[in-house]
Amino acid sequence: MGMTMTQKILAAHAGLDEVKAGQLIEAELDLVLGNDITSPVAIHEMDKMTVKTVFDKNKIALVPDHFVPNKDIKSAEHCKCVREFAMKHDITNYFEVGQMGIEHALLPEQGLTVAGDVIIGADSHTCTYGALGAFSTGVGSTDMAAGMATGKAWFKVPSAIRFVLTGKPSKWVSGKDVILHIIGMIGVDGALYKSMEFTGDGIANLSMDDRFTIANMAIEAGGKNGIFPVDDLTREYLREHSKRPFVEYEADEDAEYEQTITINLADIKPTVAFPHLPENTHTVDEIDDIKIDQVVIGSCTNGRIDDLRCAAEILEGRKVAKGLRVIVIPATQKIYLQAIEEGLVQTFINAGAVVSTPTCGPCLGGYMGILAEGERCVSTTNRNFVGRMGHVNSEIYLASPAVAAASAVTGKISQPSELGL
Repeated sequence: MGMTMTQKILAAHAGLDEVKAGQLIEAELDLVLGNDITSPVAIHEMDKMTVKTVFDKNKIALVPDHFVPNKDIKSAEHCKCVREFAMKHDITNYFEVGQMGIEHALLPEQGLTVAGDVIIGADSHTCTYGALGAFSTGVGSTDMAAGMATGKAWFKVPSAIRFVLTGKPSKWVSGKDVILHIIGMIGVDGALYKSMEFTGDGIANLSMDDRFTIANMAIEAGGKNGIFPVDDLTREYLREHSKRPFVEYEADEDAEYEQTITINLADIKPTVAFPHLPENTHTVDEIDDIKIDQVVIGSCTNGRIDDLRCAAEILEGRKVAKGLRVIVIPATQKIYLQAIEEGLVQTFINAGAVVSTPTCGPCLGGYMGILAEGERCVSTTNRNFVGRMGHVNSEIYLASPAVAAASAVTGKISQPSELGL
């Protein structure tokens, strides 16, 4: 029996000719990632080890992004811990305020993640880099510590679900709608510890930003990772952003999948995940009036330039509904600058929104958009658990930038067609 794309990458990094689902392996790592919340725990664990330094200062990325710029004394202490560790071990890829961005947007932009890599990160949305044809997955802080020390990690080889994407999405339908549709279909545990492998001619109709979004939210279906094949668009992205060589892997024709699901992208409608799980999905055309108090456009899921362009196109010449707060957060400094140069930031401000420096901020209930009791938020983030963005009696509705921007204008959950777009 042949191997899936993920299994081939893991076999190569374990020095094996083949691997099978369920097999335990030790694999060489190309990158170990940590942020300002998870890294301090890993650093303290590494201090207990006998190793004197990290396995490779060029293969570790430390990105303070969750509470940065520091929101309080505790977050400042966390960042100080990470900063001192980075200086002590001369970590090449440490990103301080002014250079930092939201980690899962920043690393591909910096060319640190390429096709064929094995990447672990002490953040569950590390699976984002599967958009580039890499195996990437989230781990705990102790696994991050072991990875920084040894350059290796243990894995149980995942089985796989194949998603065959066909057709072309309609106007205002994006990767966020695709992945919400999938999660609504299979549930938050539908791909538990499985590789979500995307294929089909419809992939050609998805931008790189669409693919990053889909891979990013594989974890919301319980997936170990999400992964896309390498095509011309991927190669163009990699050559533009990275000087590193990359390796392309393809699934064998006789690779074994637990399930194959075919999805026609043309059939997908703008989709919203209701509280309090990403699987609680509804298409916008079937939603009655749900008034909202806040809109957040940003995060590692939807803070990229395509997302900001989409939102700005809808907000151009329009105003945010009275009594509504709209917060726009570009995912990196480069994206922020590009949004300024393209006039997107002016559009947001003229519409009545605020624009923040890159930060995870409101996504995890950190700062820059905490919800009070009874408030509702339409957010382009990736989780809507109870209390995720603030009070336990607040509500989060996950949506695409198009739906978020349209909702910002109407003051209720809406799609662009309701504005005549």
